[in-house]
Amino acid sequence: MTQTSQIEILGNRMDFDYSQGVTGYLLVLVRIITGYWFLNAGMGKLLAPEPFSAAGWLMNSSGPISGFLAWAGSTPWMLEFTNFMIPLGQTLIGLGILIGALTRLAAFFGGFLMVFFYLGNADWAHGYVNGDLFGLLMFALIGTLAAGRILGLDTIIEKTEFVQQRPSLKYLLG
Repeated sequence: MTQTSQIEILGNRMDFDYSQGVTGYLLVLVRIITGYWFLNAGMGKLLAPEPFSAAGWLMNSSGPISGFLAWAGSTPWMLEFTNFMIPLGQTLIGLGILIGALTRLAAFFGGFLMVFFYLGNADWAHGYVNGDLFGLLMFALIGTLAAGRILGLDTIIEKTEFVQQRPSLKYLLG
């Protein structure tokens, strides 16, 4: 499982090798757990006996973006969009991360959803660090370290002629 990557942190370019120690395996484990978590959340909503409704969460939000979420919950087209996109989005994000396909794109949208969940839930009774913040951290870690390139389909996808002719697509993969 040799995978080398370059990242730039604070203006310094660094090379690191995933195969050193257990780093690569740990990153795959984080990817699989996070992918399963979101896939399970999305599928649970899609397959529930009652249709998913975000109205309660949107209207009863207590976080810093509660005004925006209340507006979304009271606007019929926005509520329908949310009711459709949250379960579908969680399912597709979870599947992409779990199998390591379009991993950075999936991690971006997973992080996007986690920002809304974190700022909307505002379950900060025991401090600002909660499960939503850790979810955001997991998506940031997966996307930044290109976790889909380790035992994921992104390794295969990046070798295709289609991606080779369009190198900018690698920013969505990995």
